[in-house]
Amino acid sequence: MDTMDQSPAAQLHSGQGKALSQAEIRTIIVGVLLAMFLAALDQTIIATALPTIGHELGDLEHLSWIVTVYLLTSTAVTPLYGKLSDAYGRRSIMLVGIVIFIIGSIACALAPTMFALILARGLQGVGGGGLIALAQTIIADLVPPKERGRYQVYFASVFMTSSLLGPVLGGLFAEHLHWSVIFWINLPLGLVAFAIAFRSLKKLPRFERPHRLDLLGAVLLVTATVALLLALSWGGIRFPWNSLPILGLFVGSVALWILFALRMRLAPEPLIPSGVLHNPVVRMATLSACFGMGTYIGLTIYLPVYFEAVRGLSASLSGLALIPLMAGTVVGATLSGRTMAKVKHYKRLPTIGLLVAMAATGVLVLHGPSLSILAVEILLGIISIGLGTVLPVTMVTTQNAVAPHQMGTATGTANFFRSLGGAFIVAIFGAIVLSGSGVTGAASFEALGQAAAQSGVNLADVFSYVFLAAIVGFGLSLAFLLALEERPLRGAAVKAAEAAVAD
Repeated sequence: MDTMDQSPAAQLHSGQGKALSQAEIRTIIVGVLLAMFLAALDQTIIATALPTIGHELGDLEHLSWIVTVYLLTSTAVTPLYGKLSDAYGRRSIMLVGIVIFIIGSIACALAPTMFALILARGLQGVGGGGLIALAQTIIADLVPPKERGRYQVYFASVFMTSSLLGPVLGGLFAEHLHWSVIFWINLPLGLVAFAIAFRSLKKLPRFERPHRLDLLGAVLLVTATVALLLALSWGGIRFPWNSLPILGLFVGSVALWILFALRMRLAPEPLIPSGVLHNPVVRMATLSACFGMGTYIGLTIYLPVYFEAVRGLSASLSGLALIPLMAGTVVGATLSGRTMAKVKHYKRLPTIGLLVAMAATGVLVLHGPSLSILAVEILLGIISIGLGTVLPVTMVTTQNAVAPHQMGTATGTANFFRSLGGAFIVAIFGAIVLSGSGVTGAASFEALGQAAAQSGVNLADVFSYVFLAAIVGFGLSLAFLLALEERPLRGAAVKAAEAAVAD
């Protein structure tokens, strides 16, 4: 019997007949959001402290690895957390993730050398990689799909808060206290998250079934992902795109992905079940989110370069200029999430949202250099609101289309491909900016303005191509959204719930 067809106040847990109260649900949500905040904050808080860390540890050459290794490990393990939570329960795997994250944070704070810090960040990423996907899965266990869209706004709010608060805290801690405080702060936050999760998650509904973890498949997936992300992260920055290291990583990644695909066909119980990957709703929703969120991530990475190199803003002002892009997603997610529970055709609002985002980005392509900063900020807010409407729909429809015992796997897989999409589109944007500005090889973004001036390149024209690429990304997201089947969202009716998960 699928307990997901109950309203939030009537959710059952562990096969018992006792309903969860609204207060119990709120406690669980607070705990998982705090765990999610830990992982999201550590992706942003480190950026402004990097120069101080490199100076104190006496190693500037390997500074970028502090960011890269966290991205690699956190992305690679995301599907593993989903599978493990389906097999052993959300609570136990969430607690394991928090513990690994805390241990990694302590190791980062105590790291005496850059090499030790890089290894500790990798361990921290192993813990943090599953917290975001697990938080979304736990909300899915608590709330039926018809009402779940309203809760997606909390996820958007967590990411917006971490994106805005992280760089500020990182700079303050590094300048006025010590860079290690960036990691020590995770200790009290992590312990609170652990305590809440330990107590409150006992009341979660339980849908796990006996599973066998495909270790060979997991190794192939992780190594293929690491090779691909290294190629996308280093290409055009550390090494030229046509260099032997980058080509070798791409070839190695392709070979590993082929082996992973073969393993998926041959394994008795593959890491990602074929029923999840072949589900048309999961496939279309994941691809739509992959290109939509990937484009959004690319804009958040390169718009500060645009503001500084093209518009002449300082680093602090360029951070403030990103606020409309960050805040708009929360507005869009709120509108879309609340609408999903009330209308039958829930794709209409995100379809309009993506069309509006494409139109606003088109204005930046055609009139970007002549627009005032205020006009650019308004357009970024419109783009962000439009994209925000897509987020609840793609995640909720993915979770709505699978059985409860596959919820973790489906959610982890969706988050995994969304991260890969972000890395891929960031690499495309980087190639456009670097090639257009005349910078080759291992150039830093700080050298863009100077290199462009020396080569007589107008960076405003270069970023017009970046915005044009963003339109393509949003367009692909829209195409997959239009191909997404609108299945009834599970709600109060058991029959509707059963129909929604039938494949």
